[in-house]
Amino acid sequence: MSKRRNLTAAIFVPVLIGSIGLFHLMSQPSFANIRTVDVVQLTGSGLCFGVALTALFALLRSKRGD
Repeated sequence: MSKRRNLTAAIFVPVLIGSIGLFHLMSQPSFANIRTVDVVQLTGSGLCFGVALTALFALLRSKRGD
């Protein structure tokens, strides 16, 4: 049960922080000037960094668990 609670917090906190940042960005008047290709590139870069960070954490957890 504790692992499930930790996983829920690990998912909820970044989603909350990301949502706050996104809503703040959308409220800026300069948001309308952002090109679609830039948004796609930033999203792809963020996804790659997220996958790499998740893999790093999984690697560190598996080393510690052995």
